[in-house]
Amino acid sequence: MAKQIPFLIGVSGPSCSGKTEISRRLAEIYQGNVVALDSYYKDLSHLTPEERALVNFDQPEALDVDLLLQQVRQLAAGEAIDKPIYDFKHHVRAKAVERVIPGRVVIVEGLFAFYWKALRDLFRFRIFMEAPDATCEKRREDRDVRERGRTPEYVREQYRTTVRPMVSRYVLPTREYADLVLDSEKPMEHLVRAAVERINRVCRMSSTA
Repeated sequence: MAKQIPFLIGVSGPSCSGKTEISRRLAEIYQGNVVALDSYYKDLSHLTPEERALVNFDQPEALDVDLLLQQVRQLAAGEAIDKPIYDFKHHVRAKAVERVIPGRVVIVEGLFAFYWKALRDLFRFRIFMEAPDATCEKRREDRDVRERGRTPEYVREQYRTTVRPMVSRYVLPTREYADLVLDSEKPMEHLVRAAVERINRVCRMSSTA
């Protein structure tokens, strides 16, 4: 049986701009997979907990880009991967991995999805999620306190000192590479419909080319 070559979609945007939610919705619609760039943070087990807390996680160098590119290329070729699992509470890579068998669609989402040309060139469609800075900050505080064991004070300080300036430096400039820009303050159902309409149009064009 021939390998299924998936349709790769990239989703980028600032922290907590809605990337994960729209990626999940699209994966459900297209019976596909979501691969988050967050899974590819470098393992910091060689550092003390205090040293790990000082690492800037909002710059491209924080990710293992070699492994990321290798595995996305495998998915693009229809090959399964063993995706790493990252422990955000302790800033280390878990010993376990997640087996990902590519479906009809593979969605790769994260802050730096469009930062590296080698990565963004693998996508057949690119979506950029945007939202006001104040909205992203509030969502980030809610998420990190609830899911990652942070204190509100820690999250606000991190946002001020690294998240906001790094988004301005590395993420917002990549908006120009998007095929579709969505305002995540609008209802998610509206955003999903807009994305599906455009993706289906591209798929039809690809199938008739």
